[in-house]
Amino acid sequence: MAALADVVQLPGRSGIRTAAPVRTIGRTVSHTNRRVNTAIEALASAATEGVRAASRRLTEEPAGATDDWGRDPVLVRNMMVLAQLRWAVSTGGDQHLPKRRGALVVVNAPRLSNSAVFTAFAISEAVDRPVRFVGRRSLEPLAALDRRIGGLLDDPDEIAGALRADEIVVLGAAPASGLRSVGAIDHTVIGAALATSTKVFPAATTSSPLARRARVEIGPAARPPRKRRGPLTELELADRVRAEVHDLLTEMGELNTGTPFDWLPMTGIGGR
Repeated sequence: MAALADVVQLPGRSGIRTAAPVRTIGRTVSHTNRRVNTAIEALASAATEGVRAASRRLTEEPAGATDDWGRDPVLVRNMMVLAQLRWAVSTGGDQHLPKRRGALVVVNAPRLSNSAVFTAFAISEAVDRPVRFVGRRSLEPLAALDRRIGGLLDDPDEIAGALRADEIVVLGAAPASGLRSVGAIDHTVIGAALATSTKVFPAATTSSPLARRARVEIGPAARPPRKRRGPLTELELADRVRAEVHDLLTEMGELNTGTPFDWLPMTGIGGR
């Protein structure tokens, strides 16, 4: 019984009596648990600080690093280099765009893609000019990231300001399913282009989820069906641009179906 008492608890005169080896094991386990908890807390603290540091880098850029709308050309260039590791993008129709004047480019937006960013990067590479896109996200630090890669608020006044300053702006149509489907186009943004005497260009994007090839095709500037002085002008022009984007998709031939993985936040490349 003495040997058994060394490894188990036996009743004693004052209640339960714990053998010395059992107490030693208990202390060892408790010490190990404390070390594990300390390590977990240290990792969590490091991860939190890493997120905060990343957020500071996005929102506290050095003076002069960004332009009037917050676009960081160095960050955009780095992201475009990363994107080229995955995608081989060809851009057609860029000769339609003005050399120095502003332009509004309207592109199709399949579901689970971010074709406005993809198109902005591709056009910027083709024409060697800063290109912005409409649709900056509201959640930080994503909003700061969008701003630094050329994102504008979905606000006709901000868009009009950029167009008035001769900037190229890309607007994505509403998300749509189907190989050649084009969603509705925000007519208020079209109205901003009309108010600033800016030309509106239809564009179509395609990409393959398995291959590296991707394409952006820009058509000639769209014109309103007829001149009006009222708000119907922007509605009619929005419908005209939507039809011309659809025509571009048809002319580009058979399309491949994209996947959610076609859009990677660190590449800026979206599915077709």
